[in-house]
Amino acid sequence: MFKIGPYTIDQPTVLAPMAGVTDQPFRKLCRALGAGLVVSEMVTSDTRLWKSNKSQWRLNHDGEGEPISVQIAGGEPTMMADAARENVVLGAQIIDINMGCPAKKVCNRAAGSALLKDEQLVADILRAVTAAVDVPVTLKIRTGWDAELKNAVRVAKMAEDCGIALLSVHGRTRADAFRGEAEYETIAAVKQAVGIPVLANGDIDSVHKAKAVLHLTGADGVMIGRAAQGNPWIFNAINHFLLTGEELPKPDMDTVQRTLNEHVQALHQFYGDFMGVRIARKHLGWYLGGQGLPKHSYQEIILLESSQLQLGAINTLFDNFERLKETTA
Repeated sequence: MFKIGPYTIDQPTVLAPMAGVTDQPFRKLCRALGAGLVVSEMVTSDTRLWKSNKSQWRLNHDGEGEPISVQIAGGEPTMMADAARENVVLGAQIIDINMGCPAKKVCNRAAGSALLKDEQLVADILRAVTAAVDVPVTLKIRTGWDAELKNAVRVAKMAEDCGIALLSVHGRTRADAFRGEAEYETIAAVKQAVGIPVLANGDIDSVHKAKAVLHLTGADGVMIGRAAQGNPWIFNAINHFLLTGEELPKPDMDTVQRTLNEHVQALHQFYGDFMGVRIARKHLGWYLGGQGLPKHSYQEIILLESSQLQLGAINTLFDNFERLKETTA
């Protein structure tokens, strides 16, 4: 349990913001399956671009549980402050600042983890955003820009001084991207250096890894990203293990089928038939691959172009699931 401003987060698991993944349907699903907090996909700080379909989807928080946390990305303090204010008007109750994304298209615009190279600009953005809104502001960072510039502890202290309410730290530098293994010693050093809550992020893909990382870092919670793709049950599993020391059984096939169906239908409803079917494809791959099916056994489903056909094919596949596993073993 930890607090972000007036909000008490009663579970130690948080869904990481992931562009193209943590949309409204996925956030709702993960919250229902135990995530104590979910964070939106990053929204550009350039409000001139908000009229696009992509931005409108990302700005939609209808029917979501509280608190609603919205991540913003950009590299110009005034624009970041304006974006924070506008998001609060649209319902954001927590503003999260992205200084952790390693993607080239983000870093090339001096945003995301590229900001870690310029600590003065980091401070300017943090001060501008925290002064602009009355809601809590959180910050996601990496351990630094590269091995020679691991400045997470300095940035963390600066963030606390600027009024940041919580820090999420990914255990890699920007140069690492997602290669190699995350390290947690820097996250432990950050936790020792500040008095605000800290979330540990990076390679946390099991109940045992979550417990080990919390023990090593002293963090207040864990932020789960890629490990939740196709496995939204990971939040309840970690919560239960940390509380009781017992491992929950893996979801049975009926549960997997029901959850996948509900998720895909929610995507169809949210995005409409054309885009919903296409966005569902990557989730189908994650779910079915996670159940041990090789890609060729569900490739035809991924290529279908209507919601009705997609849902029908999913159910047909589960009706023949054991046979498919046997023939592809």
